[in-house]
Amino acid sequence: MKLLTILLFVSCSALAQQSQSGDAGNVEYSLGIVPQQSTQKLATMWLPLIDYLNAQTGFSITFSTAKDIPTFEDRVAEQQYDLAYINPYHYVVFSDSANYVPLARDAHKRISGIIVVREDSPYTTLQQLHGATLAFPAPAAFAASIIPRGMLAKENISINAQYVNSHDSVYLNVINGLFPAGGGIIRTLEHLPKMQNEKLRILWRSQDFTPHALAVHSRVPEAHRKKILAALIALNDSAENAHLLRGINFSGFAEAQDSDWDDVRELGIFSLSRPYY
Repeated sequence: MKLLTILLFVSCSALAQQSQSGDAGNVEYSLGIVPQQSTQKLATMWLPLIDYLNAQTGFSITFSTAKDIPTFEDRVAEQQYDLAYINPYHYVVFSDSANYVPLARDAHKRISGIIVVREDSPYTTLQQLHGATLAFPAPAAFAASIIPRGMLAKENISINAQYVNSHDSVYLNVINGLFPAGGGIIRTLEHLPKMQNEKLRILWRSQDFTPHALAVHSRVPEAHRKKILAALIALNDSAENAHLLRGINFSGFAEAQDSDWDDVRELGIFSLSRPYY
């Protein structure tokens, strides 16, 4: 009996030390990516990076997304993802309501909203869009919907908004002449195939804001967060893995602080129920 007691004590002590040290063990985490583009394109972009993280950390991180941005928002609100790549507005909302904390962001690039038209479009000013129906990804798409719609409202330019689920859908709808203009961001516009990109022209661009957050749920142990962050930061000086950054159109990774998104908080929009103009 004494031997059994000793063995149990040693076993429990070992488990406690393992937990405190953040040992990878057989840890599984989900990474949810905001569906600004098709699932196939997102998987092509992010899976190589996820494979790298798994190799560096010993964790089993799996790729996840959703059929559209509102569904993705619901899943983040329900705290389904352990890690989530979310737009700046999402971060401000979900850091407050769903226990997500910042992990990393793009080291140098910032985000700005754009309104695009066809390259051969007769539109040269925003005022010419008055009364038109414009395409946007989703109501709470920060730089692609909220910022452009807010600016149009501020300029007393009345438009109708049609939500088409993703940035790529916006661009394709404008290219195909189904809408005269639509909202997007530079990063997703640059990710279009060259033949599609050349068919679009930027009519308007907003000021710059802090970019998307790679956030982590507070249930993920601090030691595990540090391990993932260290692997991301290591990419900045790795010529061998530079393609992983290019694949997601990142300049590099920087450790993120909650205060990084104070510029978004200054807009005064703190709830997904109030992103409309």
